[in-house]
This record gives sequence, C-alpha cells and structure tokens, in this order.
Amino acid sequence: MPPRILVADDEPQMRSALRAALESSGYETTLVSDGRKALQEAEKRIYDMVITDMKMPGLDGLALLERIRQDNLSPNVVLITAYGTIDAAVSAMKMGALDFLRKPFAMADLEAVLSRAFEEPFADGTPETHQVFASRQQEFREIVTSNPTFKEILYLAKRIALSDLTVLVTGESGTGKELVARLIHQESRRARNPFVAVNCAAVPDNLLESELFGYEKGAFTGANSSRQGKFELAASGTLLLDEIGEMPLALQAKLLRVLQEREVDRVGGRFPIPIDTRVIVTTNCNLGKRVEEGKFREDLFYRINVIPLDLPPLRERKEDIITLSHYFCEMYCREIGKPTKYLSEEAAAFVLDYDWPGNVRELENAIQRGVALSTSDRIEIYDLIWDARKKRIPTIGGVGRPAETVSSPKHKVEVEVGTSLAEMEKKLILATLEQTNGKRAKAAEMLGVTVRTLRNKLKLYRAEKDAQDSKDESQKDHT
Repeated sequence: MPPRILVADDEPQMRSALRAALESSGYETTLVSDGRKALQEAEKRIYDMVITDMKMPGLDGLALLERIRQDNLSPNVVLITAYGTIDAAVSAMKMGALDFLRKPFAMADLEAVLSRAFEEPFADGTPETHQVFASRQQEFREIVTSNPTFKEILYLAKRIALSDLTVLVTGESGTGKELVARLIHQESRRARNPFVAVNCAAVPDNLLESELFGYEKGAFTGANSSRQGKFELAASGTLLLDEIGEMPLALQAKLLRVLQEREVDRVGGRFPIPIDTRVIVTTNCNLGKRVEEGKFREDLFYRINVIPLDLPPLRERKEDIITLSHYFCEMYCREIGKPTKYLSEEAAAFVLDYDWPGNVRELENAIQRGVALSTSDRIEIYDLIWDARKKRIPTIGGVGRPAETVSSPKHKVEVEVGTSLAEMEKKLILATLEQTNGKRAKAAEMLGVTVRTLRNKLKLYRAEKDAQDSKDESQKDHT
C-alpha cells in the first residue's frame, strides 16, 4: 500500500501542484483547503504524512501541527512557509515537525523530504545503529544490526512509538526485548517521563499485586504507610511488564481491568486512581500456547497483542555476529582502559559457527570475558572459553558446545541407574545453584527456566526436607 499523504493549503494552485508531484511518485493524496478540514480528515483516516501551509485562515499550520502531535494523528508533519516565517518554521521543528519547505521550493526539495520520511532503512544490508538510553547505570546502549528482519522491526517500533497502543515484544531470552521497549519509549511523546520496568517472574506472587498497583496504609501487616505502585510511578511515561507470561491468572484479570479502564485500585484502597501510562509487555514464551493450556487469559492476550513485535534469535542474524562482536570489543576495551582489540580469524570463525542459545546477551558476556582475559592484541578462542578443561563457552540456557569431552569433577552431577526423574532434576538444580554461589537468577538462566519456576522448586525441596526432619525427630522420640 502506498503511503497516504494529506495536503492542506488555501491556494488552489499549490494544492494542484502538490497533487501532481505526489501522485506521479506513487503517493496517495487527499487535498483540503484549510486547517480545520485537515484536522477533521486526519481524525477520520490514518495518514502517513501531513503537508500543511503555515498561514491559513481559521486553524493555521502551527495550530494544526500541535493538534496532530497532541492526538498522535500522523507521524510526519511538513510545513510550507514563506520567507518571512522562517523563525516560526524553526519553532515548528522544535514542536515535532519533520521538516519545512520554504516557498518557492523545487520538487527536488519535496522529494528529499519524502525520501527521508519514507525510505525503508531495512532495504539494504548496511549496519544500522539505534542509540538507546538504557537502564539503571544511566548509560547509552546501541541496537546494532544489518539483518533486514530486525531492521524492519526497529523501523516499525519507531513508527508505533508515536501512538499509545500496547505493544507486545516477544523473543527468546537475550534477544534485546527490553532495549526495543526502551527505544519505543525514547521515540515517543513520553520520552521525558519515567520508564519503569517490572520483571513479573522475579516478584513473588503474593507481592506482585501491591508492586504493580500500590497499597494503602493498613492494607496488610507491615503496611505502615501508603505506597505507589509501578503504574503510578510510571505516570505519563511507559511501564514495561517483563515476562508477563509468568503472571498469576488471578492478577491477569486485574491487569485487564487496568488496561481497559485506565485506572488502578491500590490494595486496601477505596477509590480507583486514574492513570496515564503507556504499557509495553515482553515475554519469551508462546502466549498463544499458554492460552490453550489455560495458563493465560484469552481476553488479556487479545488486549495486549495489539501490535506484536517478534525479535529473531541471534542464530537467524548471522550477519550481525561479527558486527556485534566488534561493538562489544570496543565498548569493553574502552570501559577498562585497554587499547581496542578485536577477534582473531579463528575466534571470529568460532563465534560464527556457534548457535548462541543465549543470543546477544550470551555473545556480550563471552566478548566481555575475552577482553578481560586477552593478553595480546587479538582475542583468541581460549580467551572466550569459560573453563579450559571443559573447552566450553558460557551459555545462558545451560547448553554449551564442548570442544573436548572433558568435565570438571566440581560441577559433575552423578546419578545411578534407576534414579527418578524428580530426583535427577533436584540434583541438577542444587548443583547449578552451588556453581552460581546461590545466585538464583543466574542459575535459572543456565537451567533454561524462569526464576519463579526455580523458586517454586526450592520451596518444594524445603517442604520435603522439613517433613523428613519432622519424621526423623518423631522416630527419635519413640526410640
């Protein structure tokens, strides 16, 4: 479908000239003679661009721009201005106009503006970089890609940022879901307001409701004062609900009401609190399948699945592996004050051949380790290897690619024939926790499960141990 452009100008000759130029280039055009008609038209249909004269009777170009940006009616507004209104045109750019054309202008000037607005950055294979202000460290991170599919996703992300629609970002662990969410926030009208992220899998079920919606003083034992929830803390900004597939069913119903009514009920509260918060949700699970299994509400799924963005795994972005490796090499060399070094030919071949089950996060960790361990001007394969005896690079999913069939006795899990699957699972979980020094999040990543699943397993093991201890104590009392 060709881009649709709305033209607003009170001069018939200018309208005709613009129509001829636009339609000859394949654009669909609609013409109106003043700002009020343009606003009415923009409210009825979706336009990819609005070209408006600065000076018009009634609603002028600046007022039209303000209304369009305020109501998110079009991502691109171009103003046509006379010589004496250049200052106003500059002000318009600050208000969010894409560009301005000064009368008289050549059609080549118009074509340049159209090209900048509608060129598809994912059409060629050149690397593309999007800088994102990321995270608690208050640092800029970059989304780097040459992959056409990922470029298209980023292009769509920047376009939908201009609306307040709920966005569902899916993809395997480590593919960059939070960075894409931050990019959407950064490109939106809410960019100057808070970006708040909540990992639904990391918060215990009994605390998640108060974490999201807040609570009033006296709502439960220990609630000595009222507290805002994440929805309120993200006021006029963006709330990221990470791993929403792990949210309990009972809480899903309350979330659905919040999304529909745009208000939250604090735990223990008497009155709902209106909110103005854009919601982005992410997950690494198949929500459609969870709906079929009865683990996720179908109505909530349709409510959050307004605009889905499915991020490809790194194994499907082979052209990005070396580019990303160079980016991480430069970043971590700069961070520790070392001269910039890159992968050797052998190391480059190695990272290209590996499947990266932990995706970009796993690649980043490997490069960070390589930068720290390298003693030459190149990063070699052995610099990337986690354990020299295992010849294994670090993994997120707990599945590496050994170069030798040698294992470390410290981390070996031995089981006898006839051991139950449940007991084998328990041994593996406890051994992994020992290996990570009790760090549950890291252990969960290595095991390929969520933190919530790991927490529930440990809770079960504690209950079994308590029951066995109680039984042993009882037997002692009877002897």
